[in-house]
Amino acid sequence: MELGVASLALLCILFLIIALIYSSVGFGGGSSYLALLALMSVSFYVMRSLALVCNIVVVGGSVYWFLKNRHFKLSEFLPFVVTSVPMAFLGASYKLTEQVFFLVLGIVLVLVALILFWQTTHLEVLEREPIKTYPNWINYFLGGSIGLLSGLVGIGGGIFLAPVLYYLKWGPPTKIAALASFFILVNSISALSGLIYSDDFKISFGTAIFLGLSVFIGGQLGVRYSFKNLSSKTIRRLTALLVLIVGVRVLLINALAL
Repeated sequence: MELGVASLALLCILFLIIALIYSSVGFGGGSSYLALLALMSVSFYVMRSLALVCNIVVVGGSVYWFLKNRHFKLSEFLPFVVTSVPMAFLGASYKLTEQVFFLVLGIVLVLVALILFWQTTHLEVLEREPIKTYPNWINYFLGGSIGLLSGLVGIGGGIFLAPVLYYLKWGPPTKIAALASFFILVNSISALSGLIYSDDFKISFGTAIFLGLSVFIGGQLGVRYSFKNLSSKTIRRLTALLVLIVGVRVLLINALAL
């Protein structure tokens, strides 16, 4: 469906805010873009396409910033993306029915909300623990499994990967944020390629331009000035609450037609 002027203007404002908040901690905001698009009853093909495009715009700036400030270690990031890229492509090219897509999306949104709630209560404790070393097979496994899930629903997967790495004490917060940004970027590009390959890339270029410009502005503000007050516990919890409500709505109304 085509969005009206008022709906598009509201989405632009909300997408800008989401990009600002998420980019300040290394994420793209794909899960929240999907949540808002679901509320607007946007086609599930268009939802995935728009969320991936917006992800690429936001985390592209984040990756550049991390590279510029030397927080980027490609050799340590490769095990994650070697498996995630093909799996994200596979997930995106797999043709889901609309009901199954909304079922998976609803479950993912609820999981994302729980992860955000978890972050607000555990990260301060975890950050005090020493960094640990793990065998590479764990990195390959995490990359592949999260990459497949991200491709299926149209998110970059960083919002799943980062909390796991925080829990495992894989590295310091800045390093994990840099990896999450890179992970989201390559997976979003791969998933977008999968949508194009399977002829499921559906997008209104006018809508994409306006939303893309909005997330570009928000992402640049977030990554350059790193608004710590906007990524506080209160904002995370409010974001988690929104995603949880929409996730439950998607499950009950879109997936189960209750």
